Amino acid sequence: MRPLVPVIENGDLKALTEIVKCNPESLFVPNEDGWISLHEAAYYGQEECLKIILRAHPGMVNTCGTHNQTPLLLAAIFHHVNCVECLLDRGANPEIANKDGETPLFKACGKPNAEIVDHLLKYGASVHKACVRGVTPLHEAAGHDNVEICQMLLDAGAKMNAANIYGIDPFFTAAQNGGVKVLSFLISKGADMNCQACDGATPLYEASKNGHKEVVELLLSQKADANRTTKSGLLPLHVAVRKGHFDIMSMLIPATSKAKVQCSGISPLHLAAEHNRDWILEVLIKRGYDVNLQLAEDRSKMYEDRRSTALYFAVANNNLEATEMLLEAGANPNLDMFNPLLIAVRRGCMEMITVLVEHGANMNASILTHPCSFPAVVMLGMKYLPILKYLMDNGCDALSCFDCTYGSNPHPPLKTSSSGRGRGRDFSEDEDEAPINTCVQFCEAISDPTISLWAGPIIDMLLDYVGHVKLCSRLIEHLDSYHDWAGIKVKAMPPHSLMQLCRLKIHQQVGIPRLRHINTLPLPPILIKFLNYNKGDCLNV
Repeated sequence: MRPLVPVIENGDLKALTEIVKCNPESLFVPNEDGWISLHEAAYYGQEECLKIILRAHPGMVNTCGTHNQTPLLLAAIFHHVNCVECLLDRGANPEIANKDGETPLFKACGKPNAEIVDHLLKYGASVHKACVRGVTPLHEAAGHDNVEICQMLLDAGAKMNAANIYGIDPFFTAAQNGGVKVLSFLISKGADMNCQACDGATPLYEASKNGHKEVVELLLSQKADANRTTKSGLLPLHVAVRKGHFDIMSMLIPATSKAKVQCSGISPLHLAAEHNRDWILEVLIKRGYDVNLQLAEDRSKMYEDRRSTALYFAVANNNLEATEMLLEAGANPNLDMFNPLLIAVRRGCMEMITVLVEHGANMNASILTHPCSFPAVVMLGMKYLPILKYLMDNGCDALSCFDCTYGSNPHPPLKTSSSGRGRGRDFSEDEDEAPINTCVQFCEAISDPTISLWAGPIIDMLLDYVGHVKLCSRLIEHLDSYHDWAGIKVKAMPPHSLMQLCRLKIHQQVGIPRLRHINTLPLPPILIKFLNYNKGDCLNV
């Protein structure tokens, strides 16, 4: 620290007067920020020190530091009213800005001090001079909800519609920061409540995003337009839902056009489901928002899996409560390109699988990017035998698993990964390794080394859900690889039990949608158990 600094900080006028007489050069020695003695006096609010220095060297009043800071700017920043007045009286220029374009008036409005603002305005400070971001003193005062300073600036000619480089005006800034008092004041002065920033956001949108309930209430009471969208197509309702502002969302719903929501290509339901806002989701459903509205194509493309429904978001988040709410409200579980049921199966989530199947999820859905000749749920659920059985009980197509183009003939050799592990043809973990436009067969999928250990139990279970089938040579190879699986080959050989064939025929006649209602048939309980593949039944197949 320079020896001069403690003298000024402590206001030691006698010592400072001695320095001015005996060592005047020290007054001009800068610190690392380029501050000289006058800056230090303004920083510490030592008015008398300022006077002593300026009497000796009046020409240094507008000296700038490294960042173009003047003593006047420092005095304004740190609320030293007397120092501001002293400097102005001695010729300080209120128009000199720092390297960011911030003038003393700008700083006095940003750290609101009406007295300093008044002094600066009296000495000709411009209300129009903006910083490098285009922010004016009125922006700063509005952002700090200071009505008094806003009035002073407007009286001095400040423009209410002056926009910064982002297209934001002072009214928008007040809404952004929750300034209810300034908003009311500016509305009374004729401010545009529906002004839009460069990204299309309105004051209402910004207040909704930031959770300023009182501001939203004020704007809506003054008929602010809740149906103006941002350039990305979002409404204030969308952002309130995304941020989880329940009270604000409740105020916006009556003011928001459902037609506008539909045109936006995204429903508030999507956002509620995506962000696990279950309480909001429930309200939106009760208010009649379409649970089957799909994302617009351009929005769907933003997700790698091309999801399109609110239900998909709920399932992807493993949110059972939201999933049940949507399904009970009529959500169709089969609208997405990648069926939500496949997500639940891949995760092994039995509760989610059950609720989706009970509401009609397509168990035989395929994956367009990974085509296979059998249901994709089988491919994804091979490691979860209880899940696989549940799906088969409810009508999943087991027969296609035994449809092989090679039959009893030799199959092509299994592909081997770089690690040396065998893989079924076309069933590659790396999409780049998979041949284009090929269709994986069950016998190939089950040959993956991570699955083949369960080949016997899987095949054994699937045989319960088919009639006369012929095992291909690849499946026989798997069954021959383990002596305990030998009996499974026998199970596949005809003749099959008449009861087994009858059960399959009954299932076929009942149809997949009604399988879960078999319990309601007027049949003996023991027969119902048999039809439901209940292991506790007393009938022999």
